Amino acid sequence: MRVRRSLRAHILMWLGGYALLLTAAVMLHGFLVNEIAERLVWDSLLKTELEHHLQRRADDPGYRWSDTDDLQLYASTDARPLPPEVVSLPEGIHDELMLGDREVLVLVRTVQGVKYTLVLDITELESQEDTLTLIVLGLAITLVVVMGALVAWGLRRSLRPLTGLAADIGTLSPDRTGQRITVPEKATTELVVIAGALNDYLRRHEAFVERERIFIDTTSHELRTPVAIIAGASELALEQPDLPAPARQQVQRIHRTARDVERLIALLLTLAKDPARLSRSSDVVMLHELLPDIIDDHRHLLAGKDLQVIVDDLQPCSVSAPLHIVQAAIGNLLRNAIENSDRGQIHVRLDADATVTLQDPGHGMTPEDISRLYAQMARGGGREGGGIGLDLLARLCEHLGWTLSIQSAPGRGTISRLRLSR
Repeated sequence: MRVRRSLRAHILMWLGGYALLLTAAVMLHGFLVNEIAERLVWDSLLKTELEHHLQRRADDPGYRWSDTDDLQLYASTDARPLPPEVVSLPEGIHDELMLGDREVLVLVRTVQGVKYTLVLDITELESQEDTLTLIVLGLAITLVVVMGALVAWGLRRSLRPLTGLAADIGTLSPDRTGQRITVPEKATTELVVIAGALNDYLRRHEAFVERERIFIDTTSHELRTPVAIIAGASELALEQPDLPAPARQQVQRIHRTARDVERLIALLLTLAKDPARLSRSSDVVMLHELLPDIIDDHRHLLAGKDLQVIVDDLQPCSVSAPLHIVQAAIGNLLRNAIENSDRGQIHVRLDADATVTLQDPGHGMTPEDISRLYAQMARGGGREGGGIGLDLLARLCEHLGWTLSIQSAPGRGTISRLRLSR
């Protein structure tokens, strides 16, 4: 996963780059100016020294040049030979020449047919110049570091309200109303604008959620009432002793279908509600007592099939969840197992960790079918033969924090495991 830099890091990076670039430009400019100025000074100094010597020779023919430790004059009329390093130098001033371990500056000039070579030892001056350069460079680096620390401190103070705003946004919860973002009185205009936009969004979100809640509550009542009437009327009709057998069979079918529709409506409405609201209206469901009732409710699907539902083991356990949702979830898995099996035994087991396992002898699924089914459940798309209600059941599990897993192989049946959070 890509690590994202903070705004502060971005600003510091750009300011640091700018400071380094500016320092480099200043240092380069200083170096170039120093080199040009130094060359002009040396040129002027040596030329002045040579002209002074020539002028004194002209005024006093007996005048003789006296070398010093730092300055020597060579003339082509003298018997003293030139150092080998300067013999072939053309006329002009020559910088940064080495005579042994000395760094020298050389001026070569021809006057009235005589070639003069003036050699100035600048070793000590260059050493002092290097020392001064290092001092200036150190001061520049120190200044950049100090400025960087000050900028970082200032940015931290400037961005602290934005960090606080991000922390306040992180504490917002979708199940609470009346939440608002507050900013300090001295907050910047940009921060006030951001907080205002967020608060406006929170108000609109609350209004939207309230409309959805009212719609769901109204829909729940409007859908449940006619289905409950159909279920109640069919139940009363089944209590009539003189009801003909063909009619009784149809009324039983109506009664079962009405109950199935009730559970489907409950499942759909559950998906539309916030999990926090569901937890407040949950029941304590004794799974080991509920499973036999669910199996009995689905035994009519076994008619005409050489198929049995066998209860292997029911470990006592309970979960906190809406009763009708638990019935619909387990009922859908059992219905799927029955409708995809022709003969044999469907084994049902309940473990102590609230895991319901159904193993059927049905046709089974290929790995590609299972992958397609999981992809379909992840998308929340429509069913394409993967089992009754598996897509809705997968969405329900994600909504309530349950876990659904399916293992299957062609011709070897399917094992479905539903773990309900306790």
